[in-house]
Amino acid sequence: MKTTFDFEKPIEDLQLQIEKVKQVAEKTKVDMGATLRELNQKLEETKLEIYSNLTGWQKVQMARHAERPQTFDYIEAICDEFIELHGDRTVRDDKAIVGGFASIGGQSVMVIGHQKGKNTKERQYRNFGMANPEGYRKALRLMRMAEKFNKPVVTLIDTMGAFPGIEGEERGQGEAIARNLLEMSVLKVPIICIVIGEGASGGALGIGVGDRVYMLEHSWYSVISPESCSSILWRSWDHKEKAADALKLTAENMLSNGLIDGIIPEPLGGAHQDPEAAAANVKAKILADLAILIPKDEETLVAERIEKFSNMGVVVE
Repeated sequence: MKTTFDFEKPIEDLQLQIEKVKQVAEKTKVDMGATLRELNQKLEETKLEIYSNLTGWQKVQMARHAERPQTFDYIEAICDEFIELHGDRTVRDDKAIVGGFASIGGQSVMVIGHQKGKNTKERQYRNFGMANPEGYRKALRLMRMAEKFNKPVVTLIDTMGAFPGIEGEERGQGEAIARNLLEMSVLKVPIICIVIGEGASGGALGIGVGDRVYMLEHSWYSVISPESCSSILWRSWDHKEKAADALKLTAENMLSNGLIDGIIPEPLGGAHQDPEAAAANVKAKILADLAILIPKDEETLVAERIEKFSNMGVVVE
């Protein structure tokens, strides 16, 4: 069953009208071309108006759409080859984070990303994209391997957060994420990070330090989810829409605050409407940036990355 949200109801109503007109035209053999053209034009105008003016909470809903492309979808669409690598060489292979060597447009890279899963069984297997410490340690192992072989790193971020269970804390969840922040800051190869869906808290930051950080148009990136923020401030999830607006978590907000380097456009209606077009936009951005970043020497690359993040949040009196 196709997933639609409350704010998409005007679009759904117009689509139903168009379908009914087509059925009438087929049964009666009456030319309904003019009516169909008018309805289709109105449909496109309505889509443009709705998707161009989404609230923070509506963006969160779009980022969580059940049919939204995930890391493996992008890997399949943009990579000519992909060899998945497993394990952190300490505890186990965390299925919430996937990664491996890949070829994009003839350029060898290391791709790392969160994978949520598409159905109940897959989501349980992938722990809903919420990584344990070993997931971040696996990611770091792969980044170090990429550095060893002088290959750029591309990360795809899509998580509700790092796994909050006590066993994750026992194995050093905070330390694992902090270690990744430190190591990514000084990694001697180009890093491109893209938020393709949800970018929540340290779970996203654990693979989110890069020379270029982008967000897809209908993704979100924040220190906390709107529901959790609402629970803390109002002791209830009922104020999640208000919390989403206050958190300034949309791609537009993040760009205006200087926290990301750009926004990758999505097809009208979201990446799930045309995954191939969405993947093409992601691929084009990756290749364009690699052409700029790869020629830079290691010292310049690291210095610029550190300066970029050091300038965030600076207060000038």
